[in-house]
Amino acid sequence: MAKGLLVTYALWAVGGPAGLHHLYLGRDSHALLWMLTLGGGGLGWLLEFWKLPSFVAQANRAQGQRQSPRGVTPPLSPIRFAAQVIVGIYFGLVALISLSSMVNFYIVALPLAVGLGVLLVAAVGNQTSDFKNTLGAAFLTSPIFYGRPIAILPISVAASITAQKHRRYKVSVASEPLSVRLYRLGLAYLAFTGPLAYSALCNTAATLSYVAETFGSLLNWFNFFPLLGRLMELFLLLPYWIWRLLMGDPGFNSSYFQEWEKLYEFVQSFQDEKRQLAYQVLGLPEGATNEEIHQSYRELVKVWHPDHNLDQTEEAQRHFLEIQAAYEILSQPRKHRRS
Repeated sequence: MAKGLLVTYALWAVGGPAGLHHLYLGRDSHALLWMLTLGGGGLGWLLEFWKLPSFVAQANRAQGQRQSPRGVTPPLSPIRFAAQVIVGIYFGLVALISLSSMVNFYIVALPLAVGLGVLLVAAVGNQTSDFKNTLGAAFLTSPIFYGRPIAILPISVAASITAQKHRRYKVSVASEPLSVRLYRLGLAYLAFTGPLAYSALCNTAATLSYVAETFGSLLNWFNFFPLLGRLMELFLLLPYWIWRLLMGDPGFNSSYFQEWEKLYEFVQSFQDEKRQLAYQVLGLPEGATNEEIHQSYRELVKVWHPDHNLDQTEEAQRHFLEIQAAYEILSQPRKHRRS
């Protein structure tokens, strides 16, 4: 049955952020992507207004086409590549919040989450990519940055490059009943939101710490890029500026702004606490110079290196990792809070 443009626009207007129009057109991967990201943060949903006619035409062509093109590689799309990197990072951040307490998280759960996010974008529309190679690139990259939240970025980039290298058109298959498609989408949605909901409801305190650490790590990525850091701060304060634009200057008595300020202060205080613990691990007073930090780090690494403590390997390994983590925290430039 041919798909109608008016019906597509109606579904886009009513349930666009939930991907109803993509579900109607048989674009299940795109529908799932919109379900998990609320229409790409709303921006992707709005930009789709001009693309709906081409989506409808593509869906109708797919119904009348018995075989997909063979031996033809889809054109390279910078937009799809950027979306793969962004969604891969998004999936990694969600995994970092909800699954980071798992054993071997940085070896198994993190690359799997990032790789699946990249593959989801790769499967949008009439294209797809190689499952094994994309996940393989993610798993091979993760040990290089073991134990560091910044690992999300290189894993996503490596998986996205691999997905683009192995891009291809989807193989034409017979249409499935709507109930089967909804069942599959429901399972995927629960797999994504279930761990996050469990962490938020059953382990709230730890989840708040994970959220603060994740946001802090995200902000630390931009320490060496002042312009990008400024843009990220503007993005995080966007709800306040929108509120101020619509309601006027609420001042600092606004309960909404106070709640937003509490979140910002919580993230900042968490980062301050991490720096205090890092000074304690290295045995230094707060405000120590870079030379003192480097000297203490080199001395402690020699003392607690696992190769020099074969009789207490586990304890030495724990101290060694703590020392490295503390040195990494104190090596990052500290952002001064603005008044």
